[in-house]
Amino acid sequence: MQKYVLSELDSGERVISEKVPSVRSVSLGFWIGAGSRDERPDRAGVSHFIEHLLFKGSRSYDAQQIAETFDAMGAELNAATSREHTVVYSRVPDQHVDKALEVMTDMVFAPVFAEVDQEREVVLEEIAMYEDTPQELVHDLFSEAVFGSHALGRPVIGTDEVISTISKRAIAGYHRSMYTGGNIVVSAAGNIAHDRFVALLQRFEARSAVTPRTSPHVRRPIAQLPPPGLRFQRKDTEQYHVCLGAPGIARSDRRRFAASLLDSILGGSASSRLFQEIREKRGMAYSVYSFGSQYTDTGLVGVYVGTREENIGPCVEICAEQIAEIVDGKLRNGELDRAKESMKGRIMLSMESTSNRMSRLGKSLISDSELLTFERIIAEIDAVDEDALAELAGVLLPPERLSASGVGPDEDRFRAAVGHANPDLVARAAAA
Repeated sequence: MQKYVLSELDSGERVISEKVPSVRSVSLGFWIGAGSRDERPDRAGVSHFIEHLLFKGSRSYDAQQIAETFDAMGAELNAATSREHTVVYSRVPDQHVDKALEVMTDMVFAPVFAEVDQEREVVLEEIAMYEDTPQELVHDLFSEAVFGSHALGRPVIGTDEVISTISKRAIAGYHRSMYTGGNIVVSAAGNIAHDRFVALLQRFEARSAVTPRTSPHVRRPIAQLPPPGLRFQRKDTEQYHVCLGAPGIARSDRRRFAASLLDSILGGSASSRLFQEIREKRGMAYSVYSFGSQYTDTGLVGVYVGTREENIGPCVEICAEQIAEIVDGKLRNGELDRAKESMKGRIMLSMESTSNRMSRLGKSLISDSELLTFERIIAEIDAVDEDALAELAGVLLPPERLSASGVGPDEDRFRAAVGHANPDLVARAAAA
């Protein structure tokens, strides 16, 4: 049974930890409730830009000192930005927790935003890299197809226009408004006692001038989802890259366990339907999978396939057929049981990693999701039956709900293929 301890500091910052005495490492994470959906259009990408700039120097450490400190400890230090949060995380030997936490606290709360113009060029190169990677680009296009002009439809990484022009003053202002005590969770898992963890944080934050007590940022829920969309970007690629799917469910939805099992059965594993039908049996794709994301108030569910021109139509048709079979309750013998055991096994194996334990704690708290025990999770997975799975598939993935995105040489061929899944979508796009 997972045992964690939760505290709240005077600043409103929440601190959560789990002691794992059998290891000699500690994983640390600063979770900030600021992601790309929290940005105005003229600030698109600022959360990700700040993530980069946190490594370029703080009040007490310059960029080289930060890098050398963690290298000297044999530790990992990294960060990531998503649509709803930013995280700075590390994994360190337990004897170096004090120093790691001191440096990370200064990075998060007291960045000096040095080298803005140099790092601006780095981010612009990162955007260019994504533009040149069609299997990544198609997912950003898919988010836009599903969510339209809403912030959830914008790339997390930002746009050339904003990153090229955003000022240091605007960056610092966004940091001041979002990197506040009530909007931050600090999580840890490994060989560390909670009381010591809290005492270290309080000592280091006193030096970094943490903003006085604040409440968490309140995120405006999406008012109304746009109708299904179609997005295509022409590129002279050898393959067509296609995403097909629809809005999903929120992370607090009890059906999230059924959604995970649906993902596993449809395209989330080597024994899944799409992998077997498209790759193994027909050899029509190297990469084919399903995916899902869950946000505060909605989600995303879909499938991806990268294939040559002659296979794009048949691949989309197979995707539509397999979705329809699941909606009709036509599960194969042992399919659901195998997906359940796979999911439980992956969860159990993930619990052997302090990084995964830390992420589970921090992400649950920053997203205000219920932190379930391992035993409760297993019970929820076991409770999903075939009817619940078919019902959810029918709600999420009927043909008329499907959006599509594509990258490839010929939009007409892409549209013809998508017509196998949602002919009305293609007809509406042609008439527009």
